[in-house]
Amino acid sequence: MTGRAPGARVDAMEKTLGEGEFTPEGTYLNTSVSGLLPARAAAAVGVLTRALTTGRHGGPDNGSAITAARRSFAGIAHVPEDRVAIGSSVAVHVALVAQALPPGAEVLFPEGEYSSVVTPFTVRGDLRVRYAPLEALADAVRPGTALVAFSTVQSADGRIADSAAVREAAAAHGARTLADASQSAGWLPLAAGDWDYTVTAAYKFLLCPRGVSFLTVGEDAQDSLVPIHAGPSAGERQWTFYGPVEDLAPSARRYDETPATLPYHAAGPALALLEEIGIDAVHAHATGLARRFREGLTALGHRPLPGDSAIVAVPGLGGQAAGLARGGVAVSARAGNLRAAFHLYNSAADVDRALDALAALTG
Repeated sequence: MTGRAPGARVDAMEKTLGEGEFTPEGTYLNTSVSGLLPARAAAAVGVLTRALTTGRHGGPDNGSAITAARRSFAGIAHVPEDRVAIGSSVAVHVALVAQALPPGAEVLFPEGEYSSVVTPFTVRGDLRVRYAPLEALADAVRPGTALVAFSTVQSADGRIADSAAVREAAAAHGARTLADASQSAGWLPLAAGDWDYTVTAAYKFLLCPRGVSFLTVGEDAQDSLVPIHAGPSAGERQWTFYGPVEDLAPSARRYDETPATLPYHAAGPALALLEEIGIDAVHAHATGLARRFREGLTALGHRPLPGDSAIVAVPGLGGQAAGLARGGVAVSARAGNLRAAFHLYNSAADVDRALDALAALTG
């Protein structure tokens, strides 16, 4: 039984983007968990590793690697470089925002929001927390809402939030906004300047290793945050190692965490690849493959969630993820859903192999 969707075209989706950069084993549709590392990024880590094993302190320049990653992310996010702070995880960035809210402030989330977005607020115990269905999030903003925090693309099922409606509702009620772009940046165009804060884990669709994340802070929102984990890299004069940092950087760099060097040496080359290809091209490619997969699933009698996301979820089929893995198809199971994510290194052949494998499992 073939998994090819009825009437499916043979076109550019038969090829991958970023040729020569990726070497997946089997059919990899699991970028929502972790993206594949490009060859150029792996090579950069190799250079640094060799320098570290020999003690050659004159080896790769950490500062230049961090600057390159910050600059490339700023380009992808369409914000000035000075609006970007670097870090290691989304939860740490979110905690910076959470600790800045006054006691009793109301924070609004979508139902089923990812834990790293929610927990830094709930552990405080002195904030008012509300939840609303994703499709009704904008309508749930009200006078007195201090912050709306949400993922632009939901982790559990790939649904795309109505970001414009949320932004307009927040502005109408004077609420600040925090958007998590971890499941969207790299395939869905991002205008980080539309939000007071954005947080992004870069190890998914941005193709970086774990340990790379980005925070953007709007100029109007900067005074709302205290750089509680400021270190030597957060000063106007970087790498002042002793005593307090007297003059913090006037830019969002004041919110930098001291970075892990190995991941950031890989980040610059990985992000540069996405810049070279272009997010618009990745978007067209990934969503085209996801559309093909949805059509094939429907032809097999399944009911994937509708939409135009690069992430496809099939409610009730999460239990098939292990069987697909045994057949060489990497997907994930989240909240009962079978979840498949498509990116630049996937092709129509991946779609068809996944459909064939699923058909063999489900009859």
